[in-house]
Amino acid sequence: MDNIVEPGKDNYLQRSGRWNELQFLKRQPLVVELACGKGEYSVGLANEFPEKNFVGMDIKGSRIYVGGKQSLEYGLNNVAFLRGKIENLRTFFDWREVDEIWITFPDPRPKAKDEKRRLTSTKFLRLYQHVLKENAILHLKTDNLPLFEYSVEMVKQAGGTILGLTNDLYESEFRDNHHGIKTYFENKFTALGFKINYLRFQLPVLNEPEDPIPPLLFYEDENSQTTSDS
Repeated sequence: MDNIVEPGKDNYLQRSGRWNELQFLKRQPLVVELACGKGEYSVGLANEFPEKNFVGMDIKGSRIYVGGKQSLEYGLNNVAFLRGKIENLRTFFDWREVDEIWITFPDPRPKAKDEKRRLTSTKFLRLYQHVLKENAILHLKTDNLPLFEYSVEMVKQAGGTILGLTNDLYESEFRDNHHGIKTYFENKFTALGFKINYLRFQLPVLNEPEDPIPPLLFYEDENSQTTSDS
């Protein structure tokens, strides 16, 4: 499928800085969903916002295949999927190319030894700063309260700005921010009575990119990916 970018395809390392030009053929704000799983959010947001372009990123081809196939069935030309490690974000997206990032139900990685693999750890927040434009918005949704509290603290430590937060999204003033889109596991969690935590924030702008760009990591060991629950 042309809307899936993955190793083995000629376009795999050719999209950085040119997603709008080469993939979508239309210059629009670029939104990235990290650890997108089956792409419910990427597809849902693309359908909701035709004036934006969306890229769902995950390590597992079987997952993004579902989103890629569904977006074609819906006739959506403003969404694509990227197979790769989030650690390589700077390889796939150029300096200040991305307008918005969604992190939807990431693996909480509760063990202390796995802190650096959490998608809101200092290491990952720094990666996001390289690809985000000035005034870009980031969103986090999680049912895991310890991860949520950790993420709020990490954003503060990074000098970020909290634009909104809640421990019960669907009973809060931010309930419309999810646009009626739920992942498979989110539906399962809410049916069991779990509350959904939501964080909307910004990160400080870097004056210039740091060198070097981390070396490209491939996906042979899929169990090592900081992947989504969705």
